[in-house]
Amino acid sequence: MLDATLLRTFQAVAQEASFTKAAERLNLTQSAVSGHVRRLEEQAARPLFVRSTRSVALTPAGEMLLGYARAILRLNEDARRHLSGVTDGIHLRIGASDDFMSSWLPGLLRQFQSVRVGVSLEVRVANTGLLLADLARGELDLVVGSRCRGDQTGQLLWREPLVWAYAKGGLPETVPALPLALFPEPCPYRDAALASLAAAGRDWRIAVVSPSVASLRAAAAAAFAVTPLNRSLLTPQLDALGADAGLPALPDVEFMVFTQKHDGPREIAELTGEIVRAARLF
Repeated sequence: MLDATLLRTFQAVAQEASFTKAAERLNLTQSAVSGHVRRLEEQAARPLFVRSTRSVALTPAGEMLLGYARAILRLNEDARRHLSGVTDGIHLRIGASDDFMSSWLPGLLRQFQSVRVGVSLEVRVANTGLLLADLARGELDLVVGSRCRGDQTGQLLWREPLVWAYAKGGLPETVPALPLALFPEPCPYRDAALASLAAAGRDWRIAVVSPSVASLRAAAAAAFAVTPLNRSLLTPQLDALGADAGLPALPDVEFMVFTQKHDGPREIAELTGEIVRAARLF
């Protein structure tokens, strides 16, 4: 029988791809986390991770066990809630990109939770690509994010242009390689920007990588790098550069809400509706 405590530690290491980060998340020492994984590998009779000095990755056996671990831990939690008599609580896991969480979404989530007894919300902020992967694995119930193109089904909130943002005054006339400030991979803005530059034959280099909208805007406002942003994120310190600066056109950004395909609590549909209604005001 697999120990739930060991499975919980194993899942944290798999999600963080790091023993150190898993230890911080679980409030354990790194040696304790390593010990839990070692004991689980003994129970499974095979290695679960490939370790190197720089990374931690699941083995095929680890990939298989991770699916079972999620199901076992979910069943354990359901059993605990039923045995304790607390069966009416609803916990929704929301994924949101930084541009949503740095504007109107937190207020909407607070209001949604405040009028629903027994409903709690947990928000994970990351790039849309990472959040959609979490959604596909069943780790999130709803994702609010953006894309420039994609096959994922979802509900469109609105569209707006993606632009090259840079300090007022424009680029210097002699820039051998365009300095870029980008979100980490995977990111639709990053992919669209690099594809457009490649098609135009424009040289570029990455100067800044940050998950924060504020950091990218600061780099652009300081004339340190050009960053692709949706037009509504421009500040008074930024201009949208175009063909006159030798930059290719960028596609529109689609802002979307995504949910799991299978049926879930009705609160997921209710929250989706609230997000759609709020988006119409922006």
